[in-house]
Amino acid sequence: MTTPPNQPTLQRPPLAASQPALDDRAQRMAAFLAQGRYANARALQRLRLTLLLWVIRNKIAENLKRGFDLLFGSLALVLAAPIMLLAAIAIKLDTAGPVIFYQKRVGKWGKPFDCFKFRSMYVDAEARKAELSDLNEADQVVFKMKRDPRITRVGFVLRKLSIDELPQLVNVLRGDMSLVGPRPPVPYEVAQYSYEHLQRLDAVPGITGLQQVSGRSDLTFRRWIELDLQYINEQSLLSDVRILLSTIPAVISGKGAY
Repeated sequence: MTTPPNQPTLQRPPLAASQPALDDRAQRMAAFLAQGRYANARALQRLRLTLLLWVIRNKIAENLKRGFDLLFGSLALVLAAPIMLLAAIAIKLDTAGPVIFYQKRVGKWGKPFDCFKFRSMYVDAEARKAELSDLNEADQVVFKMKRDPRITRVGFVLRKLSIDELPQLVNVLRGDMSLVGPRPPVPYEVAQYSYEHLQRLDAVPGITGLQQVSGRSDLTFRRWIELDLQYINEQSLLSDVRILLSTIPAVISGKGAY
C-alpha cells in the first residue's frame, strides 16, 4: 500500500485508536460525495487523472524496488556464499537432518510460499512445539523462547548472527521476498490476525525491516505491527537503504536475536 500523491506521510497511530480514525474518515468521505463535488465532467476528469498518476507512480516504485532487490540481492548472495558454505558444513557435522529448512510462509496479500532458512533446530522441533506452548515468552500469536531447547548448538550461533536467514536471498531473487519489508508470518499466526494485523500483508515480506532494527524479538507484538504498518505507509528506496545500513549494527549487537 503506497501513500497517494500530495498526501502527507504520517506515522500510524496506535492500533487502539486506528478504528475511530477510519470511521471518521469514512464519514467525511461520504459527506464529500453527498455534496456532488464530482458532479461535473471537468471534476471527474481531474479525479481520473489523479488516480492514473497514482497508479503510474506506484508501478514505477514497485519496479524500482524490484530492480534494487535483484541487483543487491545477487551481490549479497555472492558475497555471502563462503559464509553459507561454512554454515552448511557446520550444520551437517553438528546434528542429523537437512541443511536447509523449508517452511510455508504468507507473503503479500496472503500468497503462500516456501521460505528457506538454514536449519537451526532439531528435526523434531515442530512436533515438540505443542509441549512448550506454556513456556512461550512472546505475546499474542507469536511463539518465542530465549532458551528454546529445540535449538541446536550451531543453530544458536546462526540465529545470534542472523546467518540462518541468508538462504532467503534466494527467495528475494525468486520474487517471494524483498530485502526490506515486514517479516513473513507462518499461516497459523495469520489465522489469528485481526483486521488491522492483516494490513501488514499489504507489502512484499522482507529479510530485514523496521522491526529487525528496532529490537527484534524484544518487541511486543503490538509494537511489531505498528512498525510494519509504518514501513508500509512510508516505504521508499531511501528508507530501504537506511534500514539495510541499520541492519549491520543490529546484527553485530545480536540484540533481540533468539
